[in-house]
Amino acid sequence: MIETRTWVGPSATERLRILRDAESIAIVGASDKPSRASNFVATYLLSSSPYRVYFINPVLDEILGHPVYPSLADLPEVPDIVDAFRRHDDLPGVAREAVEIGAKTLWLQLGSWNEEAAAIAEAGGLQVVMDRCTKIEHARFHGGLHLAGFNTGVISSKRQVTA
Repeated sequence: MIETRTWVGPSATERLRILRDAESIAIVGASDKPSRASNFVATYLLSSSPYRVYFINPVLDEILGHPVYPSLADLPEVPDIVDAFRRHDDLPGVAREAVEIGAKTLWLQLGSWNEEAAAIAEAGGLQVVMDRCTKIEHARFHGGLHLAGFNTGVISSKRQVTA
């Protein structure tokens, strides 16, 4: 189902603030399969970010050497960001859970757009980010991503001239 997009998300400056203010991220729908986006993002967050990372998946016990929790309510702390890797129809339920536990932000991964979930989260006082990847955004804001996909070490808006 293609959803008409009427919701407007936070600006780049606001997304940077969300990531800078966060100390913990819960990945809902985390997978132990290295080929899955959630596993790739988890690997990056564990190795290249300061966040405490939690995994939510009711059928797994461990991912990347870390415990997996069956639901957000089972976490040892309330995560600042709930990062959802779930099917479109499951996202409103994830939003409700995030509101119930008192998370600060509902983050729907790249390719995920669900205005019902956004409305639920915002009505519950959460910030919402949709159709953005936490790994890409973190790397972009912290110098680890360039248009070519890597950090060139050059901070400039001008094209580099090489002789």
